[in-house]
Parts: sequence; C-alpha cells; structure tokens
Amino acid sequence: MAVALSLPSLPFRARRHRPLLVPQRASRQRLRSALIEVRPVPAAKTKGGGSAGRGQYAMELAVETQAPATASAAPLSIIPTDRTDDMQAEVRALARAANATVYSPQILAAKYASQPLKVLLRMMEIVTASGTFALKLAVDQRRGQLDQRKRQRAVELTKTLTRLGPTFVKIGQGLSTRPDICPPEYLEELSELQDALPTFPNEEAFACIERELGMPLDSLYSAISAEPIAAASLGQVYKAQLKCSGQVVAIKVQRPGIEEAIGLDFYLLRGLGFLINKYVDFISTNVVVLIDEFAKRVYQELNYVQEGQNAQRFKKLYADKKEVLVPDIYWDYTSAKVLTMDWVNGVKLSEQEAIEKQGLKMLDLVNVGVQCSLRQLLEYGFFHADPHPGNLLATPEGKLAFIDFGMMSETPEEARSAIICHVVHMVNRDYDAMAQDYYALNFLTCDVDVSPIVPALRNFFDDALNSTVSELNFKTIVDGLGNVLYQYPFNVPAYYVLILRSLTVLEGLALYADPNFKVLAASYPYFAKRLLTDPNPYLRDALIDLLFKDGRFRWNRLENLLVQGRKDKDFTTKEALQPVLKLLLGHDGEELRVLLVKEAVCVTEAIVLGTMIDAYKSIPDFMKGLINNGNTSGPFKLNDGEQARMLELRDRVLRIWNLLRSSDDFDPSLLQPILQVLEEPEARNLGVTSISSGRRFTWSHLGGGGGSMHREGTKVSVSMKINWFAVLRGQ
Repeated sequence: MAVALSLPSLPFRARRHRPLLVPQRASRQRLRSALIEVRPVPAAKTKGGGSAGRGQYAMELAVETQAPATASAAPLSIIPTDRTDDMQAEVRALARAANATVYSPQILAAKYASQPLKVLLRMMEIVTASGTFALKLAVDQRRGQLDQRKRQRAVELTKTLTRLGPTFVKIGQGLSTRPDICPPEYLEELSELQDALPTFPNEEAFACIERELGMPLDSLYSAISAEPIAAASLGQVYKAQLKCSGQVVAIKVQRPGIEEAIGLDFYLLRGLGFLINKYVDFISTNVVVLIDEFAKRVYQELNYVQEGQNAQRFKKLYADKKEVLVPDIYWDYTSAKVLTMDWVNGVKLSEQEAIEKQGLKMLDLVNVGVQCSLRQLLEYGFFHADPHPGNLLATPEGKLAFIDFGMMSETPEEARSAIICHVVHMVNRDYDAMAQDYYALNFLTCDVDVSPIVPALRNFFDDALNSTVSELNFKTIVDGLGNVLYQYPFNVPAYYVLILRSLTVLEGLALYADPNFKVLAASYPYFAKRLLTDPNPYLRDALIDLLFKDGRFRWNRLENLLVQGRKDKDFTTKEALQPVLKLLLGHDGEELRVLLVKEAVCVTEAIVLGTMIDAYKSIPDFMKGLINNGNTSGPFKLNDGEQARMLELRDRVLRIWNLLRSSDDFDPSLLQPILQVLEEPEARNLGVTSISSGRRFTWSHLGGGGGSMHREGTKVSVSMKINWFAVLRGQ
C-alpha cells in the first residue's frame, strides 16, 4: 500500500478532531480538539545544537481550548539515538502486538463450521457478483460491443472487487500490473485498487491510533492530515508530524473488521482448494497448501509490527545500494494496527509522465527494481512478494523507494542456486540439466524419473529460444514451464508461487514503460555473473558441467557468460572463474586437471596452426608456389572444414583473453592455478595430441626445400614445449 504521493508538505488541511482519549474523564471533555492551524516554525534545538530528530522544520498545533499540562499518558520515547534505544523501542512495540491474530486453518474451520448461514450468504455474494460481471461480458461479446464497453466494464469490475472486499482487491492489484493480460482501460481502472480505495471514517482511524498507542492524538502529533492520503486493501495512510521531534511521517492505520472479512474468504477458498485437489486431475499441485501460504502472508500483513521488522531487515540487506530507499520505522509509534515510518515524497512507478517531468527515466528505475529483486530472490532469499506500483515510488532524487513490507517471503538457500542454474541451463539449451534442476528445486521427489520430461522441455524451449535471449519474456517462460508442470507429477512449492508473482508484477511494470522490455534480457547478466563468481559448490559444479561436455571444453559457453556477466555493474573480472580455478589445485580437482591439460594442447595447436594458416594466406602467390613445391593442395593437409574449426577455436580463445585483459581490475596472476597445472611434468611434454577431428598431425618443416603439415597414419612425430607463463601473459 502506498504511503507517499507527490503532495506538498505544507500546510496540512485544517480539521476538527474528535474527542481525544485520555485517562482522566474530565480531561476528555476539555481536550476536545479544535481547528488545527499548521505553520512552519524553527525546529527545536537539542543540547548539541542540532535539530531534534531528522526533521528540517516543525509545526505548531493551535487549539481553541487549552489542554491541561497534566492530561497525558506516559510520555513516549524520543527518537532513538543509538541501536540500544531502537531495540528497546522495538521490544515495546512487540509487547503492544502480543495479541496479534495469526493464520490458523483449524481456528477458522471451528469458527465458521458453526455459522453455515453466514458462510452461505458470503458464498452467494461472491458467486452473484462474479457471475453478473461474467454475464455482462458474454452479452457484450454476443452483441459485438466488447470493445466499445471496455471502459464501462473496467469501472464495474473495479467496483465489484472493491465491494467484495480485501481478498478480491488483492486479486485486482495483481491484474492491474499485467498489460499482457488486461486491456489498457482495465489497467487504468484497476490501478485505483493500489491506493485509491474507499476510505473508512477518520473517527475510527484516530480512535484506533489512540487505543493502540495508549495516548491522545494531541500528545503524539503536532499536526495530522485532515483526510487519508491513500487507502488500500488493508488500511489507509495519513501524513503527520511527530510532536516530540518534528519529523514528518506516514501513519498506516488498519481497517476495522479486516480480520473477519479475510478470515471468511480464506475459509471459502480453502474449501474450494479441497474440491480442486479431489476432482481436478490436471492440477497436480496441492492447491490447499498454496492457499494456506498466501493466507499466512496476508495475515502477516495484518501485524504491522511484523511489517516494521520486515522493513528493517529489508533495509539492512538491500539499502546499501544508493539507488534504493527504504524508510525508517518509528517503533514507539507502532503497534499491531498502527505503523509509523518516514514520509517519502515520490510518484508511483506506473506514472511515467510524472516521472519523466522530474527528469528521470522510467526504464532506469525499472532496471533498479529488477536488479534489486534479483538480489532479494537469489542472494539473501528475503524478497518483496507484492511489488505493485502503489508500493514502489520514484523519488525526486532518482531513487526507487520501497514503502510496503507486509507481504514478504523467503527463498530456501538450495533453491536460490538451483534457480540460477536453471535459467543458465535454459538459455544454453541444456535440457537434461534443466530436468535435473527440478530435484534441487523440490519440484520432484528423487524417485521420479526425469528422462520423459526432457523431450517436453526441448519441444517448447527450442521454439522459444529460436530467437535470442533478448526476445524472451517472463510470461513466455512461465507459460512454457506451466505446460510441462501440468503433464508430469510436479509439486510446486509455495514460495515459488510468490516468486512468480513478484517477477510477473515487475515485468508488468516494465511493460508500462516499454512494451518490448524483457525481464530475462535485463536479468541474465546477473545470472551469468553469479555462475562465474559464486563459490557455492552447487554453482561451481554447475559451471564445470556447463563448460565441459564429453571431455571437451565449450569455449562458446564461456565467452557468452563473460559477455553477459560484464554487463552487470557489480561484475569484477578478478572474481571470474575463481571457484573453478581454486578447485584445480584441490584434492577433488584431478579430473578437472586432466581435462585442462588436454584442452591446453588443443588451444596451443589452434593458436600455432591458425597463425601459420593466416601467415600462409598473407604471403604473395609466387612465394606460395615455392613453399608448396608443386603440391596443389598447399602445405597444410587439412580440409577446409578442419581449418575453419581450427581458426574458429583460435579466434574464440583470443576473444575471451581480450575480454579478460580489457577489464581494469584484471590481474594475470589470478590464473596462477592454470600455470601451476600446466607446468607440472606430465603437462610439460605434450607428446602425442589429438585435435577435434580425432586425427593426428605433425609439422615436419616449412622452408625453401618445401614442407608440409601432414598426417602419418594416426601417429605424431613431434612434441612441443610451451612457456605457459609467457602465453598466458600475452608475451
């Protein structure tokens, strides 16, 4: 839910407060709030000479009736000045939220099993509302008026979802970010569900604040906005100034009766899930488990102290990037139903025109969101599961602000590595490896044979990958994997559903700015960087499997990973391949060392012979005749295909070397493990070598008497000694 919009900070609109709740009954009457007058005044000075808190200005609250100085509850703490004070304030907030409701299917079942009439009425309400809307669409289609009435139907759908309550508002919020699913008219109207829902009365909101924090409003704030700034599915937001410090804050207040509303809906959805599990054969995933996971996250959103802790953890993990802004939480002004955080000035990420008027680029902000989401999903695993436009703001400074932390989830550590490998395997069309990834992702149990899955993956992705990676969008991948999931005994973990939700919402945001934007193209450099640099044993082994196949090194794969990885701004060449290079000298690296020596022979041969071929082609024709000595086929007994493969290998290796050398942070000494292996006795005298064609060759001589590179059956009569230190240093 949004807690910030582009609104002027001053002045707040004047209003009358309701009677404030204070311990003394007589004081309640005397403290009836009067007209608020807000005017800027200098912020209070601290003993150290600085302004109190972090505010740059303060406000005054003028009242018509003077409040007694003694009419106040226990004073609240000043803004914490160190971590200890902050932790103590958080403990007090946790105490206020001790009785917060948690999701329990058993409690809901016991509660509503004894209220069949209430359940039936709610079910009829949902069926009637959704059925009426579906009938109108059917009539429009039959009359050929579907396009003409899009706007009208979009307004009706928004009102229907709003009327059905918070659970259905959440569904509408998801649809509002999918331009590939909904027409523009629907997107525009459904976007109102993000932060422009009907509000509930101020009196109820202010009573909730006083009840939760245990103090009258006048003791808490110097001023507060006359009306809510934003309203979403679970609560509404006010802008205020703290009385003790002058800090401008956003106050989120929970809707009354919200627990009852969503509890009944989840009870009904869970019953529907049982029916789907029992009677719908083509859905192999346990739908009830998915509903329980979603319900658990929504109930966590109802505990604002939990949301504050989520924000604090999120800031610690991800706000180290200067492009990302996460507001601070004020624990002494926070409880289970009231959340207070820094006010953030900004505009919703979907408002492209307003963003560009500030001189910002929408796509730059979207890319920040994509990169931050990748870090969330794949580095620490703690991710924002509801990044719709109302929760993401573009600040005037060009930062991307995250302002709602109610729905968060975590990716298991083993799944993070598996997701990285899965994407890389997909891009490189390693379908056998893709199928194996489903074990690590917990999609399949170890007793399931994945061999029948490989053809299904190949059939879909061969077509999808005929274009480049830049042409793939996330929806294409999800649809393709979805078709495979339906055909085989997959069990999709609950966290994966929230990952899909998060990424599809981000892609939907990107499509607002650029209909051709592809999340995979924007994120693949991150995947390549992680695979090249991460010391995680799972990723290290996956990199080795990707680069080596059937005893040969796949240089094209390494080149592609380096080209893509360099596009990630956090990529450093000095870290590339280090996990694999360290393994070379380890106890478990013997097989890798053998492969390295064999590949070094092939590369040396390609460089030497490639250089000779180029030199021969560059000399005048009359000299070629002297060298050939009447041999019409030339000095190289290699056919055109063999020469082309040799030159291709040489050129690719040199391109990779140049990629490494062109980086400012590259140090040749980082390749020391390779040098150590190649300088060992068994690698110094290379002896009989094999090239990619499987034939054996020798260079007899090249000179005035004529010479040739020729086959001697399957033997080679030459051995080479290479100064590997000179080769790798480019000397």
